[in-house]
Amino acid sequence: MKKKNFVSLIMGTVGGILFALGMCMCLLPEWNAFVPGAAMGAVGVLILLAMLFIRRKMEGKPTVKISGKTIGATALGILGALVLGVGMCMTMVWEGLMLPGIIVGIIGIVLLMCLIPLCKGLKQG
Repeated sequence: MKKKNFVSLIMGTVGGILFALGMCMCLLPEWNAFVPGAAMGAVGVLILLAMLFIRRKMEGKPTVKISGKTIGATALGILGALVLGVGMCMTMVWEGLMLPGIIVGIIGIVLLMCLIPLCKGLKQG
């Protein structure tokens, strides 16, 4: 295993676990740990962001360039994830919204699938 892959593995695992545990602390009222959970989640996000920059540095690539395409792809990803999450809530949490929730969830999946041609582009072949 290459060093950059090992570093990414460790940082991704630690950051993901901290973020997930922090969100559980925030969202489970039985734990009564909203403030420490928010702090732990923020630390997890910071580790994951640091991993992005460290990985690019280890590969010899320049830092991420902020462009209209980058901002658009990020906004589309956030919107797709939120729409998918709302669809899941409609089907599993809210009463009587099974069919509309499935439709909203499918719309969220389609939005997320739109990221593939946006990021990779379409090739003729």
